[in-house]
Amino acid sequence: MKREVIVAALRKNPEPWDIVVVGGGATGLGAALEAVTRGYRTLLLEQTDFAKSTSSKSTKLVHGGVRYLAQGDVSLVREASVERGRLAHNAPHLVRNLSFVIPTFSIWENLKYTIGLKMYDWLAGRLSLGRSVHISKTATLEKLSTLKKERLAGGVLYHDGQFDDSRLAVNLAQSISDKGGTVLNYMQVTGLRKDEFGNISGLTVRDTLNGGEELYINTRAVINATGVFADGLLEMDNPGAPRSIAASQGVHVVLDSRFLPGHNALMIPATSDGRVLFVVPWHDKVVVGTTDTPVNHISLEPRALEEEINFILTTAGQYLVHAPQRSDVRSVWAGLRPLAAAKAEGHKTKEISRSHKIIVAASGLITIIGGKWTTYRRMAEDVIHQLEVSLRWKQTESVTHEMPVHGATTATNWDDPWYFYGADAAAIRELAASQPDMNETLSEPYHIKKAQVVWAVREEMARNIDDFLARRIRLLFLDAREALRIAPAVAAIMATELNKDNHWAAAQVKAFEQEAETYII
Repeated sequence: MKREVIVAALRKNPEPWDIVVVGGGATGLGAALEAVTRGYRTLLLEQTDFAKSTSSKSTKLVHGGVRYLAQGDVSLVREASVERGRLAHNAPHLVRNLSFVIPTFSIWENLKYTIGLKMYDWLAGRLSLGRSVHISKTATLEKLSTLKKERLAGGVLYHDGQFDDSRLAVNLAQSISDKGGTVLNYMQVTGLRKDEFGNISGLTVRDTLNGGEELYINTRAVINATGVFADGLLEMDNPGAPRSIAASQGVHVVLDSRFLPGHNALMIPATSDGRVLFVVPWHDKVVVGTTDTPVNHISLEPRALEEEINFILTTAGQYLVHAPQRSDVRSVWAGLRPLAAAKAEGHKTKEISRSHKIIVAASGLITIIGGKWTTYRRMAEDVIHQLEVSLRWKQTESVTHEMPVHGATTATNWDDPWYFYGADAAAIRELAASQPDMNETLSEPYHIKKAQVVWAVREEMARNIDDFLARRIRLLFLDAREALRIAPAVAAIMATELNKDNHWAAAQVKAFEQEAETYII
């Protein structure tokens, strides 16, 4: 994970890679880990930072997909439920078993949701996180103390997983490195090179952190795992390639925990737009979302629309005693879902399956689209298998089913504000204790210390303050104003670590201020 060393080695070594994965989100990181653990010499390239786009902006759930069951997509629910159990086993420091309660308002709803969630349990089999049960009105209010009592008949309690998405992305990048693979952020693919037969043989990439220096990389295979940006690489390969992505925007708002105290989540099963809405405890805050808005323009930092924010607050207010107001929102973010484009026109994005799709081009370019965080490992297994079949390589077996990711530890203390570091937490505490200034507190309410910034630069390939404040820790997502407050201090620490000057630090703060504005109402 020493970026400068890796870039220097790339300049000097023209030896072809077996597989180059383009895209550092959930799909690309999973594919690269799958490839390297099968013995392939593997390089992952990300144009910005790991999980910068969609993969840091999820609802923070590792779930089978209750609403997919309602749509009759049993196979997807079964696959996701199994993968949910595997992820809970492989990343126990990031995935926790969370109880969800669906409030019910009639005997019919009690029966409908109880039966449906019993099937949800059955599909997960031995990897189920717990039994679904009908609970009384009293028990429902004990679980959800801020739920409105009017017309409440009871509730149905079920179990799903919760996780920290960008922290899992960082741990997957570290896992790839641990297994002998190579990962690089801020490396933008600008061109594909082909041999005399039209097969891809290499890439041209631009190091966006090093004055735009171009590098030439040789490879036997390329996997396009760029999510909502997949069409860009497909068109680079073939200007006439049909559109593969139907992007949908999902928005979340973050509130203080007083709106839903405790460790139970609220699931609203039928909103005015036909979706479900989650109110979920996360890092001592509450995440509320999501929306589903078709979009045509794809960007790294999409903006939440006013109607999306109002929809979330209004819907939550229909169920909570204290209706959240705009002034209560600590942070708001929007992410784009990379859905596989429907063959027929007229589908609503919520009706397009979240299952993944693999496209093999005549040049040998392998593209994977769709899917979700919960099934990232299965998607990776499928895309490497398809690559081997399509390129007529010898078949290999997956070894990732029960392989712990970097940082995995079973001794997770969820009350520890640094729990998400897993096994690395001890080393960060040692770093904090090593020098007096390393123990300096940057944010008292969020338990952020200087040592965490230094660790992110040295061990997690953080290269600007957004990398740290948004994805190495989650402060931008939890409290955008507090992130803005400590941004200058973070920039100064990173400047020292990266041998940058005061001008660099000032530019970093200015750029972060512009980005953070989109997280503040």
